[in-house]
Amino acid sequence: MAAHEVESGRRIDEARRLAESGELEAATEIFAALAADEGETDRAQAAVGLALVLERRGDLAGSRAAARAALATGHPEYAAQAACLLARGFEQDGAADQARAAWQAVIGLGTPAYLPGAHLALARIAEAQGDEREAEASLRAALATGDPQAGSEAAQRLAEYLLAEGAPGEAADVLIEALEVPAVADPGRLRVLLGMAHLDMACGEFALAAEGAGDADGTALAVELLARTLPLRGRDEDAEAVWAYGLGHPDAAVAGQVRLRLHREDPPLPDA
Repeated sequence: MAAHEVESGRRIDEARRLAESGELEAATEIFAALAADEGETDRAQAAVGLALVLERRGDLAGSRAAARAALATGHPEYAAQAACLLARGFEQDGAADQARAAWQAVIGLGTPAYLPGAHLALARIAEAQGDEREAEASLRAALATGDPQAGSEAAQRLAEYLLAEGAPGEAADVLIEALEVPAVADPGRLRVLLGMAHLDMACGEFALAAEGAGDADGTALAVELLARTLPLRGRDEDAEAVWAYGLGHPDAAVAGQVRLRLHREDPPLPDA
């Protein structure tokens, strides 16, 4: 009896053992037989195994055919694995439309474990194609899964995009949502981004106060706070423009207050 001919036990387990030990031809034979049997309870799993073994043997067309067969079973676990296998292969080949369709199939199956990665992948494809609206929607969907790793990654990417678009309030909301995910990954980075969002919101309020009609001291304070906060966000030229605005303010009292604030000495350091 050949090594792959099993007298007892599940043949799927033997096929897996053969594949792991490098006996790919024997594993292929068992996987193919099981995948072709419509009454076989392990049919979906066997089709995925066949796809993986054929991929290792360099038969890409056969691998994808087996993966499509597994996907067609609709099995919540193995159909999802097959769709992921197809999607990754299409992405590697640069076939974005086919990859998108495969990732959407993963989402359509609704198996929770595979949804975060699928949403992130769809965001990645949309970003590469310049579809910002679709990328944002996919990142929000990844965050909504509540996955600690994918949620953190999605929130960071989405917050960076929103900050660049001048929407710090939305960015802050996204980051707060991510920080509420139990055991979320990289909370330090999320909090740094949240701080940056708050700085941008503060700059917006300072700018409104500086441009509004108010008492001289309050307006000058707003100018100073805005000019000293902008460099924290890498906006040195904007800070210089704010100082210039304050120094040239039509209200002489405001301009005088700004001049004093610009040239005031830093407080002395405390004694050691």
